[in-house]
Amino acid sequence: MNKRGNFSNRLGFIAATAGAAVGLGNIWGFPYEVSQGGGGAFLFIYLFFCFTICIPVMLTELAIGRKTGRNAVGAFKALGFKNWKFAGLLGILSSILILSYYNVIAAWAFGYIFEIATFNFNIHHEFQSYTSDLFKVVSYAIIFMALTSFFVSKGVSGGIEKLAKVLMPALIIMIISVSIYAMTLPNAIQGLEFYIIPDFNEVTLSTVFNAMGQAFFSLSLGMGALITYGSYVSKKENLVKSAVIVTLADVGIAFLAGLMIFPLLGFMSEGHLDNVANGPDLIFVSLPEIFAEIGGSTGAFIGAFFFLLLCFAALTSTVSMMEVPVAFLVDEFNITRKKAVLTTALVVFSTGIPSLLGNGYSDQLTSFVKYIGSDQPISFLTFVINLANDTLLPLVGLLITLFAAYAWKKANLDQELAIGSDYKASFLQRYMTIALKYILPIVLTTILIMKLLVTFFGV
Repeated sequence: MNKRGNFSNRLGFIAATAGAAVGLGNIWGFPYEVSQGGGGAFLFIYLFFCFTICIPVMLTELAIGRKTGRNAVGAFKALGFKNWKFAGLLGILSSILILSYYNVIAAWAFGYIFEIATFNFNIHHEFQSYTSDLFKVVSYAIIFMALTSFFVSKGVSGGIEKLAKVLMPALIIMIISVSIYAMTLPNAIQGLEFYIIPDFNEVTLSTVFNAMGQAFFSLSLGMGALITYGSYVSKKENLVKSAVIVTLADVGIAFLAGLMIFPLLGFMSEGHLDNVANGPDLIFVSLPEIFAEIGGSTGAFIGAFFFLLLCFAALTSTVSMMEVPVAFLVDEFNITRKKAVLTTALVVFSTGIPSLLGNGYSDQLTSFVKYIGSDQPISFLTFVINLANDTLLPLVGLLITLFAAYAWKKANLDQELAIGSDYKASFLQRYMTIALKYILPIVLTTILIMKLLVTFFGV
């Protein structure tokens, strides 16, 4: 039997778990959702969901992991519920799918460091041709996958924890540094006002669903990562306090990302922020245009610095996602960690090849499928995002909630969460009972159905 690692202390666990939560979604997805959802109004809804809906799911996943000391599949078997292991398998599948496209996007960001550092400010006009350059994007993707594999191969305390302890403080310092610089630019205040001041007239039912989805994805719920990380946690650890700190860290960095990006967008648009781009267009087209407008050595330095920051955020997430299938292989098949990492890397990279090709290189994969009710086909990469983020994550979250409430039973969850904390007889314990049995099943089922209808059927 291979010896499983453990986090060396609370700081290591919190840094690694926060690193899993903080990623590309905080920096490119969050600002767009904020802009479409009424600025500060979306922030309020997002925060509400993080603490009322997401923390109960987070605590449940961490408790299952720590109780069993097993991976996302083995945990259910160790608790005596082999029939529920499919929930863990779906979590592993979602982590593999997300990592497969995440590595592609991280590769683009990695390449942008060199493009902008060498004063190629026209890159924002050449994004389509850049993603179609197979030699470049495949090379960058291999490098980023190798970096992820290297740190995961070093184990929990020797690789993942050490990386998180360095990158998380560095990431925060970098975001604050760019934010301070952005605030010195013309029209930065208009961008900041657009971000912070709530406009409740813009809030729709779609805003509420998007806020829930953003909260769920940004906290790494439903992909087996928190069950896996929980399995490496000491029994002395206060899971409740740690979950709150991780949530605050994730929310805080997402908020800081907005303080960085919206002043930059205010500068570029001369204060008219009516149409903020989403996803790749925001990061790889709109923001490089800003660095080009700044120009010279300053623009090159700020631009390269920003994409280095983006790579740091991506790496803290990719190592956590890779650890999910790696832990499964090590635990269930008793193979060495290095072999598990190599196997996982090959599977993930192979799965991501259509996403690499589906952004201009291959017409068939670029226009992969057209959903019902949609006029435009979507790329393979977007399809994987819809399948993993919009379908599997809420589905796995729902299954884990139902498992904790009706199979494992709430009393057993309470017993695990009470270790190292004053959880019992607290308001949180009473709320968790109501949330797991009634609120979460209804909310997550509604979110899942609505996401499916809106995304795949154009309702």
